[in-house]
Amino acid sequence: MRIGIFTDTYPPFVNGVSTSVAMLEKALTKLGHQVYIVTVNTENMKYKYENNDHIIRIPGVPIGIYDYRLTGAYPLKAVKKIAKWNLDVIHSQTEFGVGTFARIIAKQYNIPLVHTYHTMYEDYVHYITKGYFDGPSKKIVEYLTNFYCDQTATELIVPTKKTYDLFKEKYHYTRNVHIVPTGIEVERFYSENFKKKELDDLRNQIGLSKDQFTILFVGRLAAEKSVDLLIEAQRDLAKKYNAVLMIVGDGPDMQKYQELAMKYNIEDNVIFTGKVPWTEVTKYYQLADIFATASRSETQGLTVIEAMAASLPVVAVDDESFRTVVVEGLNGELFDTKGEYKKYVESFINDPVKLKRFSKQARINADQYSSKYFAERVLDVYEDAISNVSGNEKKDKTIMNGFKETVKRTIKGVFHGKDNSR
Repeated sequence: MRIGIFTDTYPPFVNGVSTSVAMLEKALTKLGHQVYIVTVNTENMKYKYENNDHIIRIPGVPIGIYDYRLTGAYPLKAVKKIAKWNLDVIHSQTEFGVGTFARIIAKQYNIPLVHTYHTMYEDYVHYITKGYFDGPSKKIVEYLTNFYCDQTATELIVPTKKTYDLFKEKYHYTRNVHIVPTGIEVERFYSENFKKKELDDLRNQIGLSKDQFTILFVGRLAAEKSVDLLIEAQRDLAKKYNAVLMIVGDGPDMQKYQELAMKYNIEDNVIFTGKVPWTEVTKYYQLADIFATASRSETQGLTVIEAMAASLPVVAVDDESFRTVVVEGLNGELFDTKGEYKKYVESFINDPVKLKRFSKQARINADQYSSKYFAERVLDVYEDAISNVSGNEKKDKTIMNGFKETVKRTIKGVFHGKDNSR
């Protein structure tokens, strides 16, 4: 099968979508398929071709949100090369930018389009609105998302039931929704793949002692990740135990979190590593005893699966995105409050037998999220898309009219100081 993956993020850019795409590309190739990538050039405003023209990087304009760049909807120079690929299916990984280009190419060449929904956009609206008119803005996001997926995608993939319910119950999505949990290359995180010396060197480099109980968080440092809860809890844990919170990642709130650690006088008990290259992140999991997250903005939470593959028990907020992965009393614990979080962390510090039992089970459970299994399930969706593409020709007039009406009411509300989405 000849597969075109269209994505706004791709290595060396580091985030969950980028990791997922790279893993899927590799797994599909191992299964004997031809995979082509259309993505953004994050370095400059030029077209870039790699891997014998199997990868096209399109010029993108910075949009002021992290390091994201937005491409044009129809970059002409890329069209001729993509046409020569003679694709059987297109798999888009984003709703806008390169995702819009995917939609146009699929329509132009009558290629079935599979789309994976990665991002709970309603949790990110505040970066654009700065707190103003969140109501109408979220309504626009709803219409845009439904329009893109329902009116253009032949088949839709979501990673969890949480996202499935969003489409079926809130967005009233009418087409097929396939729940396919994103896989990872679990082998990359196995402890036996690392040499003691390289881990000791890294531990010394970041100032981490072997005898410190280490709680790990990996992710973007932004408000929706709720890292402040982990730091606030660390203030109490540091008073009772020789424990450290290691925060791997960067983001707009990094300075805020560093200042919070200073305010609580726990700089020695909270380590900020900053941004870490994707190829190096695996080592940091090997230095920890458990993994923790308080984020409720995940569609699945790949870092939780990565932690489990590294034999780390997980202490995660009780969010639906984690419930299918974290099995309480087996490979981790789910908490609702900061008090519960501290209780579960203390249970691992005080009970080495529990820690060892959960660690072993975490690795066993992680294997069901292998990249090969993930790729095979995605291939099933591709087959459905190819067979169903002729039956999914729909008009987008109804939803587009609804979207236009929402935009009109939003603009009217902005000028009159009202939230007209209610």
